[in-house]
Amino acid sequence: MQLSVFHAPEQVPSLASNPSPDCAIVVDVLRATTTIATAFAAGAEAVRAVAELADLDAASAAWPQERRLRSGERGGQPVEGYDLGNSPLDYTAETVAQKRIFMSTTNGTRALACVQTAPVLLTAAFVNLSAVVEQVLQQQFESVWLVNSGWQGAYALEDTACSGAICAALQQASGSYKAANDETVASIALYRQWQDNLLGLLRLSSHGQRLLALGRDADLVYCADRDRFNVVPRQSEPGILQVRAKPLS
Repeated sequence: MQLSVFHAPEQVPSLASNPSPDCAIVVDVLRATTTIATAFAAGAEAVRAVAELADLDAASAAWPQERRLRSGERGGQPVEGYDLGNSPLDYTAETVAQKRIFMSTTNGTRALACVQTAPVLLTAAFVNLSAVVEQVLQQQFESVWLVNSGWQGAYALEDTACSGAICAALQQASGSYKAANDETVASIALYRQWQDNLLGLLRLSSHGQRLLALGRDADLVYCADRDRFNVVPRQSEPGILQVRAKPLS
């Protein structure tokens, strides 16, 4: 299994002119992929991810109002006029069950867009890490790209550590593991340094600091909670994520 880590969407090779990986995994610990996993664990029907708010408005307009929720976030803050922001704490069963969520965030949905033509596209965070690792191992992909969402094109500690955790688990389980770039090796090293203090890492990170300034420490605690759910969001058609697994009891 050949693993490649990319620190931000801007670093991902174009799939139009480069060989596609067998599987792409998008990571946005703070907070999009954590929130997506939470939404599915709470019974959401699907998540339609779009990079731009205008596209969100257009896509959601074609869906029955009583069966949809519009989720908008920019700069860590909810966008005025939308049903939800990007805090996983707001995605309760009472709010999202059986609903289709139309989501646009600062970083995560941009990362999803850049690899949406991959044959298999998954989303991962600490909250569903082992479930994602198990699915990758079961399907025995030859090449896997881990695409970190970062922050507006820049490196993000929390995403790198999560990708490193996935790579470390795959490395341990797969005898044919190969790091295809230096970022993969660095990600594993970062995760191993912080694996016993993930919350400390999230609080240290620049985006964690932004969220702390907004009074969102509870989000950081939540996002650092490893293996809360046994759900694996997977793209069923371009831009649409769904799951089959059930949440852990």
